[in-house]
Amino acid sequence: MTQEHLTTLERIHQAAKSEFLEKGFQSASLRNIVKSVGMTTGAFYGYYKSKEELFEALVGEHYSFLLNCFQDAQESFAKLPHERQPEVMADISGKCMFDMLYYAYEHLEECKLILCSSEGTRFCHLIDEMVEVEVAGTHAYQEVLNELGRPSPKLDPRLEHILITGMFHTFFELIIHEMPLEDAKNYVKEMRAFYTAGWMKIMGQ
Repeated sequence: MTQEHLTTLERIHQAAKSEFLEKGFQSASLRNIVKSVGMTTGAFYGYYKSKEELFEALVGEHYSFLLNCFQDAQESFAKLPHERQPEVMADISGKCMFDMLYYAYEHLEECKLILCSSEGTRFCHLIDEMVEVEVAGTHAYQEVLNELGRPSPKLDPRLEHILITGMFHTFFELIIHEMPLEDAKNYVKEMRAFYTAGWMKIMGQ
């Protein structure tokens, strides 16, 4: 769509994405965004009250999707009969990873804003929030294994946090570097195989 056919709001969003992606939220200039659209600051405030509100309009929906997708997968897994959980663990986590991957590639600029440009906003904590969910899920799964007579050794919390954080950073690197989707799909498969085998070993399974 050409510039002439974009609405004013669409042109604000387009200019904002460019500014935020180039400079990050903290260094981005609202004045530059407004100037590039050819409007006054006063006119801009008819759309958004602040730079923060503008950034949230760009990424809020996508942040919620990614976090909710992961949380929903964890909750669905936890609701399964305990005896089934070891059988389907890899399948459920794999589907979630691919769902997030496909979504991110459909909304690449917005997801890169979250991953690369959100420092200074509440959206910079996506990986931290996912790590918390995964840690809680890991502990719940260890309890299930104990119930099933397949006890898992206690994990060092620091090592656990490092490994889980590294897993998410590895996944999101695919999006940050805009790997071709077919390559990214193969990398996710390899990554899952690597981490699944490692966790099974650590958890004594």
